[in-house]
Amino acid sequence: MGVGGSEGRVMLAVPPGWAVMRRWPGRRDRGDLGGQRRRVLTAPPPRMPTGRYGQGPFLPVQMTMSAATKGPAMRIAVTVFLTDETITPTRLARELEQRGFAGLYLPEHTHIPQERTTPYPAGGELPREYGRTLDPFVALGQAAAVTETLGLGTGITLVAQHDPIDLAKQIATLDHLSGGRFTLGLGYGWNVEEAADHGVAWRTRRELVRDRMGLMRALWSDEPTPYDGPFASVRASHAHPKPVQKPRGPVVGPRTLIGGAAGPKLFAHICEYADGWLPIGGRGLSESLPVLRAAWADAGREPEALQVVPYAVHPSPGKLAHYADLGIEEVVVQLPPEGEAGILRALDAYASYV
Repeated sequence: MGVGGSEGRVMLAVPPGWAVMRRWPGRRDRGDLGGQRRRVLTAPPPRMPTGRYGQGPFLPVQMTMSAATKGPAMRIAVTVFLTDETITPTRLARELEQRGFAGLYLPEHTHIPQERTTPYPAGGELPREYGRTLDPFVALGQAAAVTETLGLGTGITLVAQHDPIDLAKQIATLDHLSGGRFTLGLGYGWNVEEAADHGVAWRTRRELVRDRMGLMRALWSDEPTPYDGPFASVRASHAHPKPVQKPRGPVVGPRTLIGGAAGPKLFAHICEYADGWLPIGGRGLSESLPVLRAAWADAGREPEALQVVPYAVHPSPGKLAHYADLGIEEVVVQLPPEGEAGILRALDAYASYV
């Protein structure tokens, strides 16, 4: 792999036929073939969402020499609201893998009640794509079928809104068929009316998620294991396939990350049944990461096992360098909910980070 350029810019060129080794946590390294020179294009910047996932327009930028050469390469994954009006999962997945992106994370909303009193967290009108979002497991199944190395994740799964026995089967099947590429990003939601239609009592949703994760861990265990919790139970059962990753500490199942705002309750749940944290937007990590790391150590977890993945980020060289200084190895950047042309322009603009 050659490094060249001028004025402090870095251009990476992969000779045709070279194998570039990339790591995805919890599975064997595989080689993918790179044959295109990475370059920053001058196409017009795509429309990017504002508010909760970042303010202002998205502008393509180039990585500086200091950010690009500092430490091991950071994995860059993407997230996007895929809908019936956007690029298809298969087209996007192929493009991401060909261009060297580490993964694809998809959000979840089953429906958006028309009579909704819950305010949109970013303020203003709820963007159109929230009510048109594809089922993430179906879409990721399509993505898995046309790729070999691309990581696949949810960002986030609304666990409280699922039957845990059905969800355990969906997750294990996707992880099995993809060769262990699945990351379960889970969260607690913000839309009270959506959750209520699923029979979820808002005040107890965090404990409900904790309980459902416990039940799923029982089904994912190597031996038939019963579970009897405050909200649900399951008999000792034969339940295959199993997730590819082996148990690690208290965690059973695929790589598991919890999304949400920093706080003692969230950090306690991360330490209890997850591999790490999906902080939305990635702000305030200098202050919150030491607190999480202390809670992680107090829970007896191995310090090097903690994974923190800033999510729905609008990247810049300085921001990625800051994350690298904090020991972060993966960042999920935001794509606009657009058709093929808009998505490809955004991927072109992100090329210098990959």
